[in-house]
Amino acid sequence: MVTRLILVVLVLAAVFGGIFTWKQHTAQQMAAAQAGGRPPPAVIAAATVELENWQPYLQVVGSLEAVAGIEVTSEVGGQVSAIHFNSGEWIKQGELLLELDSQTDQAQLDGLVAERTLGRLKFERVAKLVKDKSVSKSDYDEARATLDAAEAQVTGQQALIDKKRIRAPFDGRLGIRRIDLGEYLSPGSPIVPLEQLDPIFADFTLPERELARISKDQVVEVRVQAYPEQVFGGQIVAVDPGVNVGSRSFRVRAQLTNSDQKLRPGMFADVRVELPEREGVITIPDTAISYAPYGDSVFVIEEKDGGKVVSRRQIETGSVRNGRVSVVSGLAEGEQVVSAGHNKLRNGQAVMIDNKPAPAERDKKV
Repeated sequence: MVTRLILVVLVLAAVFGGIFTWKQHTAQQMAAAQAGGRPPPAVIAAATVELENWQPYLQVVGSLEAVAGIEVTSEVGGQVSAIHFNSGEWIKQGELLLELDSQTDQAQLDGLVAERTLGRLKFERVAKLVKDKSVSKSDYDEARATLDAAEAQVTGQQALIDKKRIRAPFDGRLGIRRIDLGEYLSPGSPIVPLEQLDPIFADFTLPERELARISKDQVVEVRVQAYPEQVFGGQIVAVDPGVNVGSRSFRVRAQLTNSDQKLRPGMFADVRVELPEREGVITIPDTAISYAPYGDSVFVIEEKDGGKVVSRRQIETGSVRNGRVSVVSGLAEGEQVVSAGHNKLRNGQAVMIDNKPAPAERDKKV
């Protein structure tokens, strides 16, 4: 029992002796460091607060709409006797797309033409006789009415036959056809979609507070997910005169050129509406800002005792563009801020500026 107690005492003495020795060694190192002078300055990258002219804009989402887009249909029913188009091809206004069987209608037309011919002969005969007063004026009027009715019937039958020859109402690109040869087509049945793609509309809505800033002919830029690196330009062509009561927003329509037909109706559009130029925007690189729940801040570089030190300053930030952030308040043009290496800085710490630009400054777009 005594031996075990002695062993425990020796072990505890060794442990506490080691801790004491380590503490003493650490204190000696700190004292040596303090005796050697101030710590070396931290190496940081700096950026100058700049005054830029930014083009303000409104960012909104919308959708693309065809200038003219329909589902081609037939006014009359009939059996499909001929198809004159292929799915997806470009077609011009007036080109024949489809024919319905019209043999019976043509036969009826031939009969009506014969009746019209007979009616004309009767009318011409009565017209001669009425001059000699061999027939009454009422006989003349009856012959005239019979001829007019025959001509109307011929015109109506010819119009029915023409409706069975379906043509493109405007230039555009066809979609996938909905019918097959020999199929019976009911009135109003879809045949093929037809879209006019150049130009094309971009429709979007804006809150009512922006109504005074929007007008016809303003420039817009549109991006779509299918071509994320390409910008499509256009301008506003129409603004709804009223504001929607439910959403308190108004509808705007822009027109875009689409000669290469990359833009298609129904696409999701990221729209940017350019506003009049605004001057005097204070900007800094986004890497210079320390974001925190209680507010954004930067380290400002100042001259002190022939060297450079930093001090933390609260700022109010605005919009972000191309890696730079607008500063509403807290900085002035020409001041220098730490743009990289500020993670371990503290107020009053000496710094040394690395002449190599920070990453955000290297990639800055002019």
